[in-house]
Amino acid sequence: MTTTTQRLGTDHSARRYDDIRQLLPSLDNPTPLLRVARVAPHLYLKLEWLNPFGSIKDRAAAYMFESLRHRGLLEGREIVEASSGNTAIALAALAALEGVKVTITIPDGVPEENKILLRMLGAEVWPTPDDLCPVDSPKDGAIALARSLADTDRYAWPNQYENPVNVQAHYETTGPEIWRQTEGRVRVFVAGFGTCGTITGVGRFLKEQDPSIRIVGVEPQPGHRLPGLKSFAEAKEPSILDWSVIDEVIRVDDDAAYAMTTRLFREEALMVGPSTGAVVEAATGLDGLVVGVSPDSGFKYTSFFADILGDEGMPELGEGLRAPAR
Repeated sequence: MTTTTQRLGTDHSARRYDDIRQLLPSLDNPTPLLRVARVAPHLYLKLEWLNPFGSIKDRAAAYMFESLRHRGLLEGREIVEASSGNTAIALAALAALEGVKVTITIPDGVPEENKILLRMLGAEVWPTPDDLCPVDSPKDGAIALARSLADTDRYAWPNQYENPVNVQAHYETTGPEIWRQTEGRVRVFVAGFGTCGTITGVGRFLKEQDPSIRIVGVEPQPGHRLPGLKSFAEAKEPSILDWSVIDEVIRVDDDAAYAMTTRLFREEALMVGPSTGAVVEAATGLDGLVVGVSPDSGFKYTSFFADILGDEGMPELGEGLRAPAR
């Protein structure tokens, strides 16, 4: 007995696809722009966690993966990358589709959820204590380890912190999407400092459309617990960061970021990660139509959220009440 494969074919208008990569964002398939009506009515968030692999890093990962393939660097090689989670997850997903092996060097303090997701995608995960590979800044140990592995013939290294393709991804997709979605009325763009591909790429594009648009970077405090963000007091500035497009830097501490993240959950029903809380906290004091990046969802940070919640919301059994029988 033979079976005939029933193939409907890709139809974007019907939201029907043959390959998950067809869900990657583009000008014709942008991520949503949502007004934060209760917390900050002048702010619109770009909901990047609705990308197919769960974060804004899907954009850069797809561009970097294709660049490696185009240059022939994936032939007979594996990929190694240093990441706090999101870029690694997107790269591992893309590599899984092509049968390419991936090794991720990841800071030891990253939430366990991210490490588990990477292993589910087939990546080899190397948690890296800060003191394992001391460099100019101990927080860059994972990058130093990836660099040492990339010096061998076994690995190709996207190197998101120095790769101009990271910037190109946002210059060609995120920036134009925001310009079109706001009908050119955006006055301020806010993004966290991480690899700095987003803020550099979007900043360049928006400044070319209207030089008066303000670009604001969000930086955490040293010793922070905001995955995906970098404090330049303790980590090297990525070489792809273009300070010429940055108009202002706002520093946000953990308490304020997590308090705002909690408000976004409870007042806006936005289940976002803590870096979104930092972006929104920074944006509350800005004027005009503001667009901020919401890089990822909160599902990868539930262990961190459990720490800040403590016993909040847990009912106590009062007199005359007893726990249900098991």
